[in-house]
Amino acid sequence: MYIFLLTFFLLYGAMHLYVFLKARAAFAFGTGISIYIILFMLIMVLAPLIVRLSEKHGFEFLARLMSYAGYIWMGLLFLFFCVSIILDIYRLSIYLGGALYHKNLSAVIPSARLSFYLPVILSVIIGIYGYFEALNIRIEKVSIKTSKIPEGIGRLRIVQISDVHIGLIIKEERLKRILEEVKKADPDIIVSTGDLVDGQVDGLEGLAELFKEINPKHGKFAVTGNHEFYAGLGQAMGFTEKAGFKVLRGEGLTVAGLINIAGVDDPAGKNYNLYHDISERKLLSQMPRDKFTLLLKHRPVVDKDSSGLFDLQLSGHAHKGQIFPFSLLTWLYYRHTVHAGHLRLVDDSYLYVSRGAGTWGPPIRFLSPPEVTVIELVSQ
Repeated sequence: MYIFLLTFFLLYGAMHLYVFLKARAAFAFGTGISIYIILFMLIMVLAPLIVRLSEKHGFEFLARLMSYAGYIWMGLLFLFFCVSIILDIYRLSIYLGGALYHKNLSAVIPSARLSFYLPVILSVIIGIYGYFEALNIRIEKVSIKTSKIPEGIGRLRIVQISDVHIGLIIKEERLKRILEEVKKADPDIIVSTGDLVDGQVDGLEGLAELFKEINPKHGKFAVTGNHEFYAGLGQAMGFTEKAGFKVLRGEGLTVAGLINIAGVDDPAGKNYNLYHDISERKLLSQMPRDKFTLLLKHRPVVDKDSSGLFDLQLSGHAHKGQIFPFSLLTWLYYRHTVHAGHLRLVDDSYLYVSRGAGTWGPPIRFLSPPEVTVIELVSQ
């Protein structure tokens, strides 16, 4: 955990330094302005920490203010950085081409000021678009034919929500949008594959009650994500259970004699000595083999030892990168499985990875719209 935080702040700080140098090259401002900009950037670098500490000690107004300011800045800074790097590569290519062929190509090299303005304009445009994309929840439908669903049932409809991140930014209005789509799907079962909550849950009174308006006939089930542990497992579990979910932590059960549902803890729990450690193979081996087995697991990683012991694994976590081109990194990291969407595994088993219904950090999504997933198990 400490290594992750150190790496994050070093990289985030380096991005700020890069943007500061780009701004100074464009405008040649003096020492006085440099100091003000550095102080602002230092506050923005530390914003996630300020948010968490303010939230922890009950300063909700400060936490909310810094959350919006710090995370919107984070999204725009990331977009600026990506566009600017592309421009720098272009500038370098032209410069090297001119040097190689002994030609003066300075006319097609954008000035330092233009190289600053272009990323600013594009990042703001994309950021505004991404803010509204984050509100536009898509319904993704998956249909799986299986002989393990009795013919008399015909079909079983499961609705998956993942990575809602209820907290300072995802509150009542955003949650109602998500739950409205869940209601429309008329689910038999609802599952949450982790990160239902984001930070402290002390100030979320009433939000758990919104979930109680939806009562699928075969129940609601959830697993922990990494943010349940970050938020404080006791509070996160209390909120999730109050919302009507049964939290599966290294356990499984057969629901209504129709389907097996098993769930495992997110490995983030190991850092807090709160991880329910049971092998997936042992857990899944205990389930009746003649029933369709659904495995709930926050991260889109498939355990080779459990291969063939489940029919469908539902995961989330990656958000499909949330903001392109960060999605290229999540695609690379989960290249052995998939960072979003549907993947057929061995022995007619499947993995489906949700893009998530909410946002972490910046309330922005770009080329990764939020989703509520409707899975229909159809009798074959």
